[in-house]
Order: sequence, then structure tokens, then C-alpha cells
Amino acid sequence: MSEFFPGFDGAPLAFTRLGTGRPVLLLHGLFSSAEINWVRFGTAAQLADAGFACLMPDLRAHGASAAPHDAAGYPPDVLVRDLAALVAHLGLDSFDLVGFSLGARTAARAVIAGMRPRRLVLAGMGLEGLAGWAQRQHFFLDMLDRFGTIRPGDAAYMAQQFLKTTGADRTALRLRLGTMEDTASAALAAITMPTLVLCGDQDNDNGSADRLAEALPAAQRATVPGTHMSSVTRPELGRELVAFLSAD
Repeated sequence: MSEFFPGFDGAPLAFTRLGTGRPVLLLHGLFSSAEINWVRFGTAAQLADAGFACLMPDLRAHGASAAPHDAAGYPPDVLVRDLAALVAHLGLDSFDLVGFSLGARTAARAVIAGMRPRRLVLAGMGLEGLAGWAQRQHFFLDMLDRFGTIRPGDAAYMAQQFLKTTGADRTALRLRLGTMEDTASAALAAITMPTLVLCGDQDNDNGSADRLAEALPAAQRATVPGTHMSSVTRPELGRELVAFLSAD
């Protein structure tokens, strides 16, 4: 059952809790939600069984969270600002931070902005997904422009079909897509905590995970089966998260 907290501007944003123990914030991917990314396929349950308190927000314009149609609701790095609001709302001093795809971009930029999780996981993300966001953003804006007309065989077809299943607000998503900038490779030096770069063995959607791990001061790599879309459905994802977050 969702709870709500005020985002950076007071907008009601949803989050879900599962388990008790060491807090871990789990940030989902684009067009998705906490339920789809973390609950449905058992990843959060694996973490909860291992002694973690899973705290899973629906990012702005996703899931049960507010999806304003006013551009004022989407300043630069709005998701980072909302994440800081959630940490303050929960009164967290020590926590782990996990992000998948859009959630990984949000997590990385939050750390660069000063957030200090104990351990960090960047899943479904490569170096180009951070440093080359403008190109990726254009891909999604083009998909939104052509939504409903994209046929099988088009590179944007799977993104269109996934958005159809989630029913996320396309007007709000268009506004939200413009809130993140490219992340300079030099800025990654600020990510000094132990970091796991975790990616599907067939996932190149956000560029090279190997290059991202090499660019981080204290990163290790892990691989799970699957594409960008399917890797979050695999139990191996939860097992890798438990192993990394349980380390001293």
C-alpha cells in the first residue's frame, strides 16, 4: 500500500515500504513504477528477507505519484530534489541507494550533488547513459511524438509498448524528460562510496557498463541475464543486490 510524502514543491509523491532493517532506497526506471520494477518480480522481497527495509518511491510523473502539467513542476534535476525530500521526510541518516536506468541516473546525480549513501548500485546504466543523455532524451521524445504509430521493427517499438502497459502520463513525461542534463565524466569522481555497476548481459541501451565502472573510483561490475527490459524480472538481480549490500 502506498504512502505519500511531499516532493520538493509539496506535490504528493508515492512510496512503498517492504521489510525492516537497514534502509535501502530503490529507484525505478523510466515509464515504470516501484511495483513494476521492484515488487512484482520479487526483488524487494529478496532484500526484505535479507534484512533490509525497502523504501521505493514512484518517481514524479510515474505510478501513483503526482504528474503535474505545469513546467514549474519540472526544474532541472527535479528527481534529485524529490529524492532529497524523501530522505528528509523519512529522517534517514544512513542508507543504501539503488537505481535502475532512470533511477540510476537520478542516484548518480544525487551523489554528485552531495547525497552520501553507504553503498550505491547503478543498474541498467552505462557511461554513455550519463554523459550522453541528450541523445537518449531525443530517442524518447521522438517516441512520444510518434506514440501509437510505431510498428514492430522500429527501435522505439518496445519503449512504446511498455509505456502502453504502464499508462504513464505522456504530457507529464515530456516535461520530465527535459529536466536532466549530461553528466560530465569528470563529475563521476565525486562517487567515492562502494558502487556496484550491474547490467544485463544483453543490455546496451545506456551504453557501456564496463566503461562506467572504470570511470568510478570504487566500483565493481556484475552481470545478470537479460536485456534492459528483462533483467529486472530475473531473480539474479535480487541476489546480486543482496550480496553487494550485505557486505561490510
